[in-house]
Amino acid sequence: MRTTEFRFDLPPELIAQVPAAERDQSRLLVLHRTERRLEHRRFQDLPGYLRKGDVLVLNNSRVIPARLHGINAKSGGRFEMLLLEETSTNSWWSMLRPGKRAPAGTRIKLLDRAGQPTEITATVTEVNDEGHRKLQWSGTNNLFNELERFGEIPLPPYIERNGEPLDDMSRYQTVYAGPAGSVAAPTAGLHFTPDILSQIRSRGVGIESVTLHVGAGTFLPVKVENVADHKMHGERFSIGQATVEAVNAAKQSGNRVVAVGTTATRALETCALQNEGNLGVYAGKTEIFLYPPAQFRVVDALLTNFHLPESTLLMLVSAFAAPGEKDLGRQFILSAYAEAIRERYRFYSYGDAMLIL
Repeated sequence: MRTTEFRFDLPPELIAQVPAAERDQSRLLVLHRTERRLEHRRFQDLPGYLRKGDVLVLNNSRVIPARLHGINAKSGGRFEMLLLEETSTNSWWSMLRPGKRAPAGTRIKLLDRAGQPTEITATVTEVNDEGHRKLQWSGTNNLFNELERFGEIPLPPYIERNGEPLDDMSRYQTVYAGPAGSVAAPTAGLHFTPDILSQIRSRGVGIESVTLHVGAGTFLPVKVENVADHKMHGERFSIGQATVEAVNAAKQSGNRVVAVGTTATRALETCALQNEGNLGVYAGKTEIFLYPPAQFRVVDALLTNFHLPESTLLMLVSAFAAPGEKDLGRQFILSAYAEAIRERYRFYSYGDAMLIL
């Protein structure tokens, strides 16, 4: 398949710049795969689509304040830094802007939120083929512990801010966030409230978690002409015993596994590949790339947001819309997106949701 086949035109005003007033007030577009039918609902209606015995799987990773600001220790030139992955204590792969002004050996003094230099310094030790910089930090025992003081929530580039509203610190975070490590939110989970989760449990639905730390690659479009040539970014994840037992029991009983987000889907499907269709306790990295005509071993229903054109996330939901089919799912998803645009749904991270059954 060609990457351009996943292109669509989105009016800029439909890119959600702020979250809904309340998390569960977003809209919900429901796709019935077998019937190729759409329903326009509200997120509050989600519990009604879940059945006793289903298992809802969340990604409980917490977004870290991964965006930092600094100045060149020699020239005073300013840098914006986005932490991507911690390789060891005080060593982080990062995106720098402007990157061309940060060759190996560059020293950068970290700025506090008032724009004043601190005693914490980063040194560029390596530059990879993607242009990312490895930063070695000094002046602190562990930079990770300083992020709440100096860092900002790394909102996606399509969300424009003139000064960061205070609610981004909480709203670009799920209510069930646990282990810290993501540099982008698992956005399908942003719609949940404690009340919605309580309603779901009251219906006899199990709620379990995986932890997949979302990387900045989630924003990146596919840049190769042929989809199959794309190399997926790696992301760390883990699945514990309770989730393994609940998911395996659901599959054996003929009940559904409902993944909240593409990240939970990737974690579950990666683990299933390692265990011939069943889950096992797992901790490692995933580079799985799910695109048409992929099959899905574990996930039976998917809750997701509306994704960027030509992105791996759009390709994943296209595959899920018609597993094993080369083009049927892509056509269904793009027609659903066209309907969402006509109905003025809100797109991307702070936008509305889609449930694929």
